[in-house]
Amino acid sequence: MTEKKFDYFVVLAGMRTGSNLLEEQLAAMGGIESHGELFNPHFIGKPETKTSWGLSTKDRDADPIRMIGLMKRAAEKLPGFRLFHDHDKRAIDHVLEDPLAAKIILTRRPIDSYVSLKIARKTGQWWLGDLTSARAARVSFVAEEYSDFLNELSDFQKRIAHALQVSGQTAFYISYDDLSDAAVIEGLGKFLGADGPPDQNKIMAKVQNPTPVEDRLTNPKVAEEALNRMSTPDLGRMFSYEPDRGPGLKFFRVGRTVPLIYMPIRGAWIDPVPEWLKAIDPDQQVDTGMTQKDLRRWKRQHPGHRSFTVLRHPLPRVYDAFCRFILPLNIETYADIRDTLMTQYNLPLPEVFPDDLYDIERHRDAFLAFLKFLAGNLGGQTSLRVDSTWASQNALVHAIGQFVVPDRVIREDRLADELPKIAEEVGYDAPKVDTDTETTAPFSLDAIYSPEIEKACELAYRRDYIMFGFNAWRA
Repeated sequence: MTEKKFDYFVVLAGMRTGSNLLEEQLAAMGGIESHGELFNPHFIGKPETKTSWGLSTKDRDADPIRMIGLMKRAAEKLPGFRLFHDHDKRAIDHVLEDPLAAKIILTRRPIDSYVSLKIARKTGQWWLGDLTSARAARVSFVAEEYSDFLNELSDFQKRIAHALQVSGQTAFYISYDDLSDAAVIEGLGKFLGADGPPDQNKIMAKVQNPTPVEDRLTNPKVAEEALNRMSTPDLGRMFSYEPDRGPGLKFFRVGRTVPLIYMPIRGAWIDPVPEWLKAIDPDQQVDTGMTQKDLRRWKRQHPGHRSFTVLRHPLPRVYDAFCRFILPLNIETYADIRDTLMTQYNLPLPEVFPDDLYDIERHRDAFLAFLKFLAGNLGGQTSLRVDSTWASQNALVHAIGQFVVPDRVIREDRLADELPKIAEEVGYDAPKVDTDTETTAPFSLDAIYSPEIEKACELAYRRDYIMFGFNAWRA
């Protein structure tokens, strides 16, 4: 631990705000230990636990402050716990008044917490370690019930805010959306004085309900009307659970002479743009593998430059990724993923490939299973990495935009028309690009396409479909 600023920490939150995941992230940091819901009326720390540090629940309830003192004396690291509005009022009052208690205030959009709470009560699942054990359910929205939930939440947050204001204390505020932001979590560790960021191998909790709220309700229209009356609409808000990414500068392509920057959205296709760019450059040269310094220098040397990127329809893009990296056996960097997909997620992939027994029906089933896996993978429900070849284009375009916003975003099906136009803008004549690229798929996408496959793709890439206006794929 760095220089000690606090005696202990407390996460002030509510049910279904992501507090389990936050606690795992904290406990995975060096110098931090966490003890769950220490003042839950029904247990101590974790369900079924009735004693801690020699105190029973009856002992704790008789003197809650004693429990905090015992926790501090027994701690080998900075200890802490979670505290909700329905926990012991005396414990809440004590920590709010204690300047040596580091206060972490975790919030989530109330409608998300409300619906998640109802689903957890219906399914009995309060924690998720992986997509394979996820339980899904749809629940009803009850306006009076939600209003009571909202009032309790508001009262608790007002109580916290007032206590901090009158005592001149500060707290670390973090939202549910921030839990997937590694930089924010690292900042929280610095606030507490932890020894570095969390060890990701120790974090098992996953997002339980990544889909929009409207998809989890039996009566979304009733909910929308009620929330509009409360001035808190937007059931369909979509959160991103994908990891933050860099802009991928090393993949950028720039002309040696022609002032064009191509910023590819990483994926699996056989990209014709670099060869097209090379063909129109007077030196027949394209530079890549650039740093920010290199690119800034290039921009200064090429006044009037233009930049562009290319969008693909999500379905052919992910189909290429599946056929090039998941189906074959000889891609070393994907071998472990392939094995896990077969053993843990039951993807019906062939043990060897090519395989004469692997027919079009098996291929269709395997690809459909991969799409269903991706809905969880992109939704933060699996431990497997979100690889750039199948990451959402929304996330990748956002990453590019953190460094430079492209002048033009071109659709793949418009490449032949749009590339000559952007070349013309910088004073170069250019032939149309050859978009007849070969495929490594054993069967064409057109041959295996079905409405079920389209629906599964849209579920996995909902943000791309909505943000970029994609319709159903057509050959």
